[in-house]
Amino acid sequence: MIEEYRGVWVFIEQSDGEIAGVSKELLGAGSKLAEKLDVPLAGVLLGEGIRELSSQVIGYGADIVYLIDHPVLKHYRTESYMKGVNFLAEKYKPEIFLYGATPNGKDLASAVATDLSTGLTADTTMLDVDIDKRLLEASRPAFGGNIMATILCKKNRPQMATVRPKVMKALSFDESRQGKIIEEEIVLNEEDMRTKVINIVKDVTKKANLADAHVIVCGGKGLGDAEGFKLIHELANTIGASVGGTRDVIEAGWLPHELQIGQTGETVTPKIYFAIGVSGAIQHVVGMKNSELIIAINNDPNAPIFEVATYGIVGDAHEVVPKLIEQVKQLRVEQGGEVSYV
Repeated sequence: MIEEYRGVWVFIEQSDGEIAGVSKELLGAGSKLAEKLDVPLAGVLLGEGIRELSSQVIGYGADIVYLIDHPVLKHYRTESYMKGVNFLAEKYKPEIFLYGATPNGKDLASAVATDLSTGLTADTTMLDVDIDKRLLEASRPAFGGNIMATILCKKNRPQMATVRPKVMKALSFDESRQGKIIEEEIVLNEEDMRTKVINIVKDVTKKANLADAHVIVCGGKGLGDAEGFKLIHELANTIGASVGGTRDVIEAGWLPHELQIGQTGETVTPKIYFAIGVSGAIQHVVGMKNSELIIAINNDPNAPIFEVATYGIVGDAHEVVPKLIEQVKQLRVEQGGEVSYV
């Protein structure tokens, strides 16, 4: 019976003794849902030698930590983690279960949803609840980003969703918070696992990491062509920022795919975000709307990007950006070198 299910759960993704940032963000989002439903918020923590992380999970907002510490759970594998999560879900019956939309989170959530015969909304960017009906309202862009679709799971429990990193905000860590730790034991045998972890090779190649950038200059197709897009690089070099682009820019070949910002690219939360020649389609906005300060430059006064911008400049980017670059260079001369933007 659906009425038996209560509580909001967050799967706590961890690696090398550190909790993933998206899990902290989901604890923040989950606490709001739990408060509305008047239920506890729980973190689900699986691994080996990870008991000490329980206090961190509580410090970031959880009231309860469901813990399974087992050697077979040392490294993430679909089969072993699914067994652990299913065991807990079937015993304690959560009504809402959130996962980060990471490779492991999406893999685990889909496996659990299949095994528990429940629904799963993928790549969610907004969460809310219908308090009266106790329904999770998981929203995400649909139809190429032209609309926001809110998806409900009315008949089955738990209601599950994967949520993109960087779209929710974590609570500040509170070491004084008190919570309950429930440690469970489960029978897992390494010889029964169909996959084995032979070796873990870390990627140490240097790649652009927009998710960690403090200042980003993002260009759109409004810049006209690859030649016009050089303005983006020039401004970024002048102010010491990272460069990003919209999906149209990536598809045009002006930037590599790893520099795409939006629903099908990176989600970013810099201190300063320049949106230049960017119209502001939903699929792009969901990837940058949580930036602290957004500066938009567009020649269309009705461009949707102005609805989320902190400051908007209506004008031709080819005229505005060179003047902006000139002003920054002049400011640098007046201040004798470096200029701080954050």
